[in-house]
Amino acid sequence: MGLSLTRTPQEYGRVAVLLGGHSAEREVSLQSGEAIYAALISAGVDAVKIDPVDGLYEQLKSQNITRVFIALHGRDGEDGVVQGFLKTLNIPFTGSDVGSAAISMNKLLSKQIWQQLEIPTARFSTVKHGESFSEVDARRLFAKLGSVLFVKPVKEGSSVGMSKVKTPQELISAVKLAHQYDVHALVESYISGKEYTVTVLKGKALPSISMQTPREFYDYEAKYESTTTEYFCPSGLNDIDESEVQSLALRAFESLGCTGWGRVDFIREGESGPFLILEANTVPGMTESSLVPKAANAVGISFEKLVFHILDTSFSPGQ
Repeated sequence: MGLSLTRTPQEYGRVAVLLGGHSAEREVSLQSGEAIYAALISAGVDAVKIDPVDGLYEQLKSQNITRVFIALHGRDGEDGVVQGFLKTLNIPFTGSDVGSAAISMNKLLSKQIWQQLEIPTARFSTVKHGESFSEVDARRLFAKLGSVLFVKPVKEGSSVGMSKVKTPQELISAVKLAHQYDVHALVESYISGKEYTVTVLKGKALPSISMQTPREFYDYEAKYESTTTEYFCPSGLNDIDESEVQSLALRAFESLGCTGWGRVDFIREGESGPFLILEANTVPGMTESSLVPKAANAVGISFEKLVFHILDTSFSPGQ
């Protein structure tokens, strides 16, 4: 893969693992952060855990933090907020910078960029909170986007607030649910097909993973609570398709300005149709059931080494 580690544990200084936070993905973040912290401690790194709900500035200053491993998911962790805060304190951090984190967290802005660059993604529209959205409006969206639609908040992850709808009344209810999490609801054409994900690590694409769940779609429960969701790595794609999906992942990730590490999620239309990008994640899950560690393991990168590769991104120029 062309990935190497050269630094000793001492060279990282005192590392704060940011975990928990205020978002709807708090519980997943706590799990990710605990796993990362355990790996760092096991390897001899001087690491501490910091939950921003207990006062981020005070803890960073009182504990003389050298650099930060961001394990916060969702709002304030993946949207550029904590990155901007750390930037003002001149504390280097893992992953993407302020602007690219904010863009990738915004599904609408991401899709608009991909659309402009002719990077394939499902057709979409948005409904803003406070705007009139009647049954007539709902029917117009079905006419525009198709007979089955997905609705999700523009700025949430882990499939929080997501719905699959088939009728105008279901669409109206789904938009109301999405508005509980965000001022904008994203409405997308439903694509029937298998879902894939590709991890990006230091400018390299790791092997794709395919997901299968008996649930109607790959939602929060399928990701974190189900015991019947199955993951396959290798994903079963032939060499040509694997090369295509990896290339698309890198292009989509870099088009948003993202760097360091992350994950790009896809769905394939039908059995052999085009791969369509669903979203890019700049702070993916790092739990036992998470996809990034599975992809890394497929190329011989242990969880501990993966953590160090990610921590290395805090040395990137501009961090």
